[in-house]
Amino acid sequence: MEKKLLFALDIGTRSVVGLVGEQHENNISLIAVERQEHNTRAMLDGQIHDVPEVANVLIAIRERLEQKCGPLTKVAVAAAGRALCTITAFAETEVFGKGLLATNDERTLELTAIQTAQHQLATSNSIDDPAGYYCVGYSVVNFTLDGTEFKTLVGQRGRLAGVKVIATFLPRQVIDSLQAALQKAGLEMDTLTLEPIAAINILIPPTMRHLNLALIDVGAGTSDVAITRDGSVVGYGMVPSAGDEITEALSRNYLLDFNVAEKVKRKINNASKRKITFTDILGCSQKFAASEIATTVSTNVTELAQAIATEILTLNTTAPQAVLLVGGGALTPMLPEALAEALAISAKRVAIRKPDGIEGILTIPPLLMAPDGITPLGILKLAGSKTLNFVNVTLNGQPFHLFNLGNLTVADSLLAAGINIRSLQGRPGMGLTVTVNNKTKFLPGTHGQPGLITVNENPASFTDPIHDNDVIRVTKGIDGTAPTPVVHEAVEIPTPFTVTVNEKRIEVSPIITVNGCVAQADTKLSDRAEISCLLPTTLDEILTIAGNKLKPHHYRYQVNEGERSYAVWPQLTVNGKPAKVDKTVSPGDLITIAPGPLPALGTLLGIKDDPQEVIQVLLNGANCCVPTRRYTFLVNGKLANLSDIPSAGSTIEYSCFEQPNPMVTDVLLTAEFDTRNLPPGTRVEILLNGQPAEYTETIKPKDAIDIILSNLDHGSPAL
Repeated sequence: MEKKLLFALDIGTRSVVGLVGEQHENNISLIAVERQEHNTRAMLDGQIHDVPEVANVLIAIRERLEQKCGPLTKVAVAAAGRALCTITAFAETEVFGKGLLATNDERTLELTAIQTAQHQLATSNSIDDPAGYYCVGYSVVNFTLDGTEFKTLVGQRGRLAGVKVIATFLPRQVIDSLQAALQKAGLEMDTLTLEPIAAINILIPPTMRHLNLALIDVGAGTSDVAITRDGSVVGYGMVPSAGDEITEALSRNYLLDFNVAEKVKRKINNASKRKITFTDILGCSQKFAASEIATTVSTNVTELAQAIATEILTLNTTAPQAVLLVGGGALTPMLPEALAEALAISAKRVAIRKPDGIEGILTIPPLLMAPDGITPLGILKLAGSKTLNFVNVTLNGQPFHLFNLGNLTVADSLLAAGINIRSLQGRPGMGLTVTVNNKTKFLPGTHGQPGLITVNENPASFTDPIHDNDVIRVTKGIDGTAPTPVVHEAVEIPTPFTVTVNEKRIEVSPIITVNGCVAQADTKLSDRAEISCLLPTTLDEILTIAGNKLKPHHYRYQVNEGERSYAVWPQLTVNGKPAKVDKTVSPGDLITIAPGPLPALGTLLGIKDDPQEVIQVLLNGANCCVPTRRYTFLVNGKLANLSDIPSAGSTIEYSCFEQPNPMVTDVLLTAEFDTRNLPPGTRVEILLNGQPAEYTETIKPKDAIDIILSNLDHGSPAL
């Protein structure tokens, strides 16, 4: 049976550790271990800055390990928590009818929760470029089955299963630089995890996670933080400060090369009361007591401890029960004491841990029996489990390593490549909004042309699954264009018609304006254009476009030696019938315009009989209205009445006599009673209300006047 070898690399800021182990069911036996420090500061704060330099170290370690174990091509690695983003996600699934749940059911549920976390990250506003982040690991907080929490679902039966996970994400450049270094070293990334996840799986097994513990992996460039509580890992964090800050402080204080300062730092704890000798950059040899050197960096150690304590309190809200320090930076002088003081806990509750005994890993060599041996052993152990492995695909000629979260699709590869899925649809062109006769109208742009996706030269869709070594090609869609409409495309233009005005044929066409200016049917439109397109239909509108806009004719007269003008509107007919200006005209109608009639004298002068200006009496039993105001009218020197119609240009004279208290004689005058027309010898007797009266007696409304005529020759009444 072929041996199953596991290869793990812990690529740290100061050094690289390579391990090869052989998988035996649930145990791993170590076959070979190699360690090598970087020749230069090729990494800073957990980020690779010099890919070729790091790759050279990886090649050297791989070659030495291959001499002992044979060819090595795939490797498990871990990333430091630089720019770490953590998301808590939950997933549920129906499991009714599945029978007893198996390990694969748990795995599927976990991956579903990770995909949920990816979606939360992609739709959040917490980071600028969600597509530029990779999931580098996750921890299960708990499982639930029908509302009850479980440590594992294996062997259980129920209806609704759920899982809560903490997924961790790192920026693309962190992972890309790691992959680049591995590729230059001839290695392929097989699995990836986060350094604190690797460490916590070694040092704090599930049986200890009911305790509120803080695990701090203090490296050279970063200090990674993991918190356990209530039976699970509840948070991950990172502090961009670690052992290099202390090394740099020693370098500044004593003018030392960085590598020399690093050696001095490592001797402080071991020197005890002895003195440490070193040579500065000036070539001067110096000797100081270890305690004195430690004092010069005490402030820096305190600052590092305070930064770590702040991150712990942020994740945990309170001081933990205990703190476990691992990593090479854990040996920083005075760090445990400073961290205990920063957290206000007993110094006995902060301890530096070594891999004294690790379940599942056999025969740990002395080289790894130090605080910095925890993380590489954790990476190796996770390499043998079903953690985050990869599917390798080629997208548009570029290789991509996709984290195999299960059921990977074409859409996942596009997300990993930073291709916006919407760009493949071909967006429609921007439309225009115009106003047509005070109503808003939208003119859409052209439709976009969809892009093309192929997998291994076969047409594919976003939801199609992908597999290892698939070749994917994506052609982006073509966006539509904005419209360039003209008037007749935005509005239906009415058909012209003809009418006859005073025997002249007139064509009635629509009146078109754009933004208040006269326009044609082919006038181009811009966004928010205001269009008016109206066909004249009323008599007034048609006469206006025919050049016959209605206006009154003014007749002029001489009135009492002054000039007076009187306006008369023309008379309109449609098909021989009188019409008003608001009448709707139909095609073919016959329209005539005639001058308006001359006004009557009363209309011209504005004088009319007013019933309130008369006194009503009875004359011989009949009603008689006696005016209190009398007019006299002369038209061109001749007497006239109010109803007479004077010709234009006439000379009009009129006068008015007021008689507020009319007399009997006014009654006779109103009745046109003239005694000169009576036969000779006729006697006239006037009675006012039955009493004899004189001609000069005044009258009142409702008086009764009687005229009695008698013939003197015959002695009998004449009336």
